[in-house]
Amino acid sequence: MKRPASSGSETLVVAQLAAAVSIAAFFYHLRHDNLLLYGDAVAHINIARRVFDSQTPGPLQLGTVWLPLPHLLMLPFLVPRWLWQTGIGGSIPSLIAYVFSVMGTFRLVRTVLPAPDGSAEDWISGFAAWLAAGVFALNPNLIYLQTTAMTEPLYLAFFIWALVFLSQAVRGGAGGEAAFANSSLVKSGCCVLAGCLTRYDGWFLAALIAFIAILLAWIGGFPALRPGVKNLVLLAAAGPILWLGYNAAIYRNPLEFANGPYSARAIEQKTAVAGQPPHPGTNNLPLAFRYFFKAAELNLAPSKMQVFWAAALLLGTAIVLLFQRKLWPLLILWAPVPFYMLSIAYSGVPVFLPVWWPFSFYNTRYGVEMLPAFAALSAAGAYGLIRFAAGGRARTVIAAVFLGFPGASYLWMLRSTPVSFEEAVVNARTRVGLEKQMASILEAFPADSRFVMYLGDHVGAFQRAGIPLEHVINEGNHRPWKQPRDPQGLWEKALDHPAAYADYVVAFAGDAVANAVNKSELESVIVVHVTGQPEAIIYRTVKSNQAR
Repeated sequence: MKRPASSGSETLVVAQLAAAVSIAAFFYHLRHDNLLLYGDAVAHINIARRVFDSQTPGPLQLGTVWLPLPHLLMLPFLVPRWLWQTGIGGSIPSLIAYVFSVMGTFRLVRTVLPAPDGSAEDWISGFAAWLAAGVFALNPNLIYLQTTAMTEPLYLAFFIWALVFLSQAVRGGAGGEAAFANSSLVKSGCCVLAGCLTRYDGWFLAALIAFIAILLAWIGGFPALRPGVKNLVLLAAAGPILWLGYNAAIYRNPLEFANGPYSARAIEQKTAVAGQPPHPGTNNLPLAFRYFFKAAELNLAPSKMQVFWAAALLLGTAIVLLFQRKLWPLLILWAPVPFYMLSIAYSGVPVFLPVWWPFSFYNTRYGVEMLPAFAALSAAGAYGLIRFAAGGRARTVIAAVFLGFPGASYLWMLRSTPVSFEEAVVNARTRVGLEKQMASILEAFPADSRFVMYLGDHVGAFQRAGIPLEHVINEGNHRPWKQPRDPQGLWEKALDHPAAYADYVVAFAGDAVANAVNKSELESVIVVHVTGQPEAIIYRTVKSNQAR
């Protein structure tokens, strides 16, 4: 598999430009205190922090539901307190992943688009690769997300590079380079394994890539690839097996992440309104498709500009299917569509959009998972049209259109606020206000104070105050295999007799502390009210004569 000699230097330039965009965006959002707007970003950071900063530190603090790799990658960056307190430590893996994903998008298109015979025509595939990288890198929603501890940027990097190495393996196998092809398959398997431990999207991707690789090796005429395919399949299966085994060993339920009390389905059932579907698309695959694809469009452009993106995506797909079938690896970029259709319809995963009922923001950012498809397949559409066009003027017009429309849609989006950033802002308003107010109160307490608090909803109060989590007895301080309650767990014992274990208790209306703590050992000292958030009461513990 031979590429132009300039391919390596081009990739380096892409990396440098992506790093410049990443760093500039990071400092902008750091200055405006936007790193911790997403509640999930705060949660990811503190799950990682609790592995070493807890009353009961260790790997059990990784919990269930969310996969462990993002937390493990950010963990070393959260050891310095100021990197944890500001959220910078959680951003570092995302920033690095963004640069690699931009490089991967460029490499993917450079790999799958064949350079026409004769160097004079190579500019077409080069243009397409730069177009794809630009569409991906300059998307305002991704630029914001990569400054946070959210898992989407990290997963996209593994997703894209898995396809880069798979494409290299296919090209190498077709060119008789069996050793190179098998090595590429192993690298693809490593990326798939990492993706499986980052987001559940990776599980669907792993099954899809393993299936395709098996077809290539045993049916598609590439028998020399079979050793590499076997390794790829083993790597693809390893991630789900490890997580199922972890859940079985720790929670006595291999599907704890899917049907346990903190799963998406359980949360949806708690918040469901009688007589209404839990969310749009429940048990309805066509409607689930519409909501997810609309979320993708909203992450690409506002209003009528979405038509261009949908048309470009379909054009590129049609060109691959009808005229350039050697570009078939790009079709795998459609993988998020069936995964999210199934998740929305049958797994309790809601996606709320500001333009459709219920006219709000929830998981709208999931649409950014389709950004690689829009970028690469739009580039494939431009490539096909330019190749088929007669005359230099027509080619110039086509190139200008494919450059102009993305630029216009991104500028328009910046003027009207990127939807994933707006989602973060809208959902953070009252939560961040409460956590800042709580942090200012907690900072005034003695430095050696000990607390009891349910951290699942407002751990950001302690993070912003810079109070180590080892000072807080929380729901993670017990043995998770003891269900539904661990009588000997520190958490349960502190709820039964808080005066024996803590100086203060923080309870939010309706949470586990408010419902279960022994209030005979408490006296209220501060009540905090923030509109849109549950009432918070800070208690001082008082000694009791009750038996312990």
